[in-house]
Amino acid sequence: MSQTNKTWVTEFLLLGLTDDPQTQLLLFVLFLVFYLVTVLGNLLLISLVLSESQLHIPMYFFLCNLSTADLCFSTTIVPQALVPMISRRKFISFTGCAAQLLFILLFGCTECALLAVMSYDRYLAICDPMHYPLIMTWKVCIQLALGCWVSGILVSMVDTTFTLRPPYQGENRIPHFFCEPPALLALASADTHSSQMAIFLMGVVILLAPVTLILVSYGCIIMTVFRMKTTSGRLKAFSTCGSHLLVVIIFYGSAIISYMTPKTAKEQGKLVSVFYAVITPMLNPLIYSLKNKDVKRALRSAVIKGPPGRF
Repeated sequence: MSQTNKTWVTEFLLLGLTDDPQTQLLLFVLFLVFYLVTVLGNLLLISLVLSESQLHIPMYFFLCNLSTADLCFSTTIVPQALVPMISRRKFISFTGCAAQLLFILLFGCTECALLAVMSYDRYLAICDPMHYPLIMTWKVCIQLALGCWVSGILVSMVDTTFTLRPPYQGENRIPHFFCEPPALLALASADTHSSQMAIFLMGVVILLAPVTLILVSYGCIIMTVFRMKTTSGRLKAFSTCGSHLLVVIIFYGSAIISYMTPKTAKEQGKLVSVFYAVITPMLNPLIYSLKNKDVKRALRSAVIKGPPGRF
């Protein structure tokens, strides 16, 4: 059949994680619980940072931005993924898929940049505490946060453009539970080498470059911590950095496997995507709140005061 006789794709069929009805029902319950915990946890963390003056410091300003990105990221993916699990409507329009792709990349890439900025903030706070207040001013914090969001917008626009540039004709079955560049490019009816290279280069910019900064920052932090003379100082430093490092490992590890390794197996790719698309946005507020004394203290203070009557 000639290329011109193929029908242009107007909608995609999302095959999801499985076609077994019982497993789909179980996944629906799990995804719904994960999403509700994600929404409640991130909204609670954002409200605490905004309302409690003791959290009005750079670390929690960046954490508030991270929670916002997590909340939007999860909302872009999970509700759409829930519908096919309990209904026969498994299709998503080409336009809807393109919009989901754009916003997933925007919020995901923004989170990548924010995690790198947060590691730099911890590096300054622990390795250069005397100059930290002079360097990490509110003006600098706002500029860094805006830079993260702008980088997310730029990378998402480039990746979305190159993902949708090839023609999509004939095959429209996506072996995934959401629209993602690797899964979409596998359906293109033309050579995708240039698109894959462009997305790979963007991955180097938004994944490998921040990971390098994070590794350098934590290398310096670890050396500084081991030079500390007091055990309490070491424990405090590790408690503030341990949460961030755990989030980084989960998020970056799964994202790099999906985007930076050559053609991950379909089933493996779907399972890996669950970690950074569903689990990480849920874990972030839990990790930062359960392991952070300042957040727990602010939560107790908010409960004692009741509903705030001011900003």
